[in-house]
Amino acid sequence: MRCAPLCARIAVLRCTNKMPKILMSGNDAIAEGALRAGCSFYAGYPITPQNELTAYMANNMQKRGGVFIQAEAEVAAINMVFGASAAGARSMTSSSSPGISLKQEGISYIAGAELPAVIVNIMRGGPGLGNIAPSQSDYFQATRSGGHGDYHCIVLAPASVQEGYDLTCLAFNLADKYRAPAIILGDGMLGQMMEPLELKNQSPKPKAKPWALTGCAGRKANVVKSFYLKEGDLEKLNLKLQKKYKEITAKEQRWEELFLDDARVVLVAYGSMARIARAAVKTLRGKGRRVGLVRPISLWPFPKKAFTRPKNKYLVVEMSYGQMLEDVQLALCGKAKVEFLGRSGGGVPSEEEIILKINKIYNG
Repeated sequence: MRCAPLCARIAVLRCTNKMPKILMSGNDAIAEGALRAGCSFYAGYPITPQNELTAYMANNMQKRGGVFIQAEAEVAAINMVFGASAAGARSMTSSSSPGISLKQEGISYIAGAELPAVIVNIMRGGPGLGNIAPSQSDYFQATRSGGHGDYHCIVLAPASVQEGYDLTCLAFNLADKYRAPAIILGDGMLGQMMEPLELKNQSPKPKAKPWALTGCAGRKANVVKSFYLKEGDLEKLNLKLQKKYKEITAKEQRWEELFLDDARVVLVAYGSMARIARAAVKTLRGKGRRVGLVRPISLWPFPKKAFTRPKNKYLVVEMSYGQMLEDVQLALCGKAKVEFLGRSGGGVPSEEEIILKINKIYNG
């Protein structure tokens, strides 16, 4: 293993029969994914456990032709993203749970102005200042749109360093396609872990944005706003947004499934938690237990299409006290029994805890 010049935390893995890969942390992989997706503006403010992402952007944005700003606060950062996006730049910010809370008003403005932007949340324990351990307790905030008004953010949940990279590229493309904010919802475990990463050049060159505020010489002036005082105008905007959200729900549901054909009990987990759930599934399958896994990748829109086997029993496992659980229950509409296992505040359900719970359900 040789150290690459990019930074001390990165090394090139040389494999005999495979393409060279980079050993990289989740935070760095998300940042590199953004750069390769054409991100040209980043504004952020430091908070653990996502500081490596901000540092990576600080080190690389200018070298790659972009603009990096360490804002004076989270509120300032999200409003800078609003302005850069309105001017047509592929824009991004990142933070962790308390910092994302401070950005909610700005995210609502971005959604109301129909601007594309990518927001990264590397979740930590809460509520309050909490701690810096991994958690998944911001699920409601992300999927129920923590700001004011009737809007949604596209929410993608990576479960590996590679997916952190891949889904960030996808987030920029979806944000541009639908002119909507997209959230990468990770956690402190994913942000800090290091894994081999293949740097795929998979993001097409950003298309021109005829609606952007780039100067109106030779054309009608563009207007970007979320402020509508004339009676009925705001309702028209909301109806337009709802039509867009229905299209996203129909076209952008993403999930992974494992061993569902013969499963009696189906585990449901996302992000880092899904990795532990997968290990439990493989252990149980080795003991003859017919157990499967559904891993939601898009948390909004939630992949309801994955829940078409109502005769199964389901176990939802989260690093929270039952937030995604509600979406699973809604997807199944009472047609299957749903059990729950969760911990929060930095607690992580173990493979052994999952196996114990599954055995009780299996024998139930």
